[in-house]
Formats: sequence, structure tokens, C-alpha cells
Amino acid sequence: MSGTDLEIVVDRARPTGRTLLAAGVEQSYVDVADPRYLHFEYVRRMAAVIDLAAPRRRPLTALHLGGGALTLPRWLATTRPGSPQRVVERDPAVVELVARQLAPVPPEVVVTVGDARDAVTTAAADAYDLVLADVYRAARMPRHVASVEFVAAVARVLRPDGIYLVNVTDLPPLVFSRTQVAALRAVFADVCLIADRRMLRGRRYGNLVLAAAHRPDRLPVRRLVARAAGDPVPGGVLHGSTLDAFVGGTRPATDADLADG
Repeated sequence: MSGTDLEIVVDRARPTGRTLLAAGVEQSYVDVADPRYLHFEYVRRMAAVIDLAAPRRRPLTALHLGGGALTLPRWLATTRPGSPQRVVERDPAVVELVARQLAPVPPEVVVTVGDARDAVTTAAADAYDLVLADVYRAARMPRHVASVEFVAAVARVLRPDGIYLVNVTDLPPLVFSRTQVAALRAVFADVCLIADRRMLRGRRYGNLVLAAAHRPDRLPVRRLVARAAGDPVPGGVLHGSTLDAFVGGTRPATDADLADG
């Protein structure tokens, strides 16, 4: 993606809103007056997991894979002041545009240009409370961050109570999502999926959020069910037996599988 394909536009319905577009496609949304405002449903679902899984306002150490307009780093810095955050964005043009046209982030948020897998494999073990992945190229998750080996690398850098959050974009019949869930379940003890109910019924293209943790019963599933149901775009949560049924016999993809694909 070249810098000329990128632009930040004002939301006519919300004058303080800014949307990052890449080749005319929405990538990120930030309210410059209120970082707590989260426009996209999948971002609200990722934030809900963080909100409900850790005591309020407790600082959390986070690694963001994919930066965009820095929506969640800004939200986390506002809701949990003092949270050390590292953001890894592969596209220097995105980093430059966001730095030039949007409000600066707090000093504890460090933005670097780099590859997501490199960032994970070179990070120290047990370094983060959160790893958040929103890594896409031309609307597809790159193969090298979609394998079970990559998930294992993320698990290594998470603390024992840490949580991995992944934004997955998919379309019916959600084959890629099932593969991603299988990869997370091969590594983590607790996994859930949150998505628009229409997606779960195979009726639309969109985003699903996957959450994973080392410890069984670490994820606040019951409260997530209530939060998802009350969202402006009502969502459902799959966990345990319902997630078993969703995955079926799907197996996780390995680096070798993806190299051959």
C-alpha cells in the first residue's frame, strides 16, 4: 500500500471522528476528542474483553500487532493510564500519516515500524499482559501470523494471566475462522469467539474476535455474553461446547501447511 492510497477523513455524522482509509476502505476510526469512543463493533468487543478481564484502571503492558490509527492504544492509555504499550505497524506510510494528522499518543505508547512475527519472536518471555493482533494485507491475514507456531510464539511472551486477542475477518462458511480457533485451542487452555450473531449463522462477511488465555476459566465469558448482547450490534459468544461444535474437526494450520498453500 503506497502513501497515496492512504487518507484520513472527517466523519460527517460525528465531527470529532476521523477514519483512516486505505484505497477507500475503512481501516481505523478515532474520535480525537474522546478516545473512549469505539466506532467499530470488533474494536468494542476486544475492549470488552480487556475491560472485564482485569481490575478497572489497572495499568496493563500491551503489544499491539498492527497499529492503524492507534485506536486501541489510545483507548487503553485513557482507560488505564500508565499502561506501557508497544505498537508494531508494518507500513511506514501509515505511521507517518497518523503521526502527522492525528493527536499524539502518550509517551508510554511506543510506535515502531516492523513485522508482527519478528516482534513476537524477539520479545522477552512473560513480557506482556496483552497481545492484540489486527494484522492484514489486502483484507487477508498474512500466512506467517496465521499458524499454530505463531500462536505458540505469542503464548511465550504472555504472562501467566495474560490474554491474546485477535481480529479475524472472514466470510461464510467461516473456514479461516475455524482454523484460527483450532490454532488457539492447540496452544491455550481457554478460548472464546465473539461475533455478530448474523456472522455466526453464516449470513454475512465481517469481523470475529478471538480471545485466548493460558489458564482455564481465565476469560470472563458470562460477562462477555451480557456485554456482547447489549452492544449496538448484538453479538454472540462461543465457548466450551458451542466452540467445539463450531470448530468441528478442523485442525490448526502449521507453517508448513501455509507455505504449501
